[in-house]
This record gives sequence, structure tokens and C-alpha cells, in this order.
Amino acid sequence: MEALDRHIVQVLAHDGRASFADLGRQVGLSTSAVHQRVKRLEEKGIIKGYRAVVDYPSVGLPMTALMSVTPFDPSAEDDIPERLSDIEEIVACWSVAGDEYYVLLIRVGRPQDLEELLARIRQRGECSTVTTIVLSTPWEDRLGALPAEDYTV
Repeated sequence: MEALDRHIVQVLAHDGRASFADLGRQVGLSTSAVHQRVKRLEEKGIIKGYRAVVDYPSVGLPMTALMSVTPFDPSAEDDIPERLSDIEEIVACWSVAGDEYYVLLIRVGRPQDLEELLARIRQRGECSTVTTIVLSTPWEDRLGALPAEDYTV
């Protein structure tokens, strides 16, 4: 990915609602040129979409938890993500290296909701869990550092 495309991605990751005119001013391109580049980045799957950043406590979901998941039977089919995919309180599922197989990002309203959810996940996932409750979130959803070198996707 070229340096100019990296710059576009960085600006959009910070402000996904930036107009093409604003984006062009920030990266030094015309509105039409930046529009073409953004469209190409979307077609390549580099930009997968745009979303609202939600204040979860304001919508009734003040509790965030990270849950590590390990199957009871490691030799069984690895289909935990499929078995848990329709549980709406699970907002992300990451396959991880280490002792656990997956880490889930959970958002719920009350401790009782988390307790009930744990039981559902353990039963449906046929797995053991280790849960960490998030006390506060100083920041999240950063893009992180993009590699400086050019590469092709």
C-alpha cells in the first residue's frame, strides 16, 4: 500500500465521516482523486466499512468483559465460534495463541446478565471460561501504526 493510501486510511480511521473534500485537503489530493482512491481501497477490502462509535453505558450496556474460552474436549471439532455466533452480547470473537482458544468481547447491562451469559456460553460452547471485567476504558479503537514500507494487498 502506498504512503498516500496509508495516509487516507489513517485519516478515515480517525474520522470516518470526513468528506472527500476534507480528506483531499488533509492528504493533498483533489476531491475526485481522493474519491477514486477511497473507492479502490474499499474494493480491495482495505476499508471494510464505516460505523458509529457508541457510548455503551448510554445505551444500557455499561459492563464490558473479556472472556477466554477453551473447549472441554480439545480433540473435538473446533466450531465454538459457530455455536456462539448468534449470542448478541458477544460483540467480537478472536482466535488466539496460548492456553485459550478464543477471546470474546462481551457487553452487558448488569452483573446478573454476565452471570447468565457465562452459563449460556459454557453450555452452548461446551467450554470452560475465564472472565475479566473491564473497569474502565481510557481509549480503544485505535488504528495503530501502519508499516512504513509499501506492500501490495
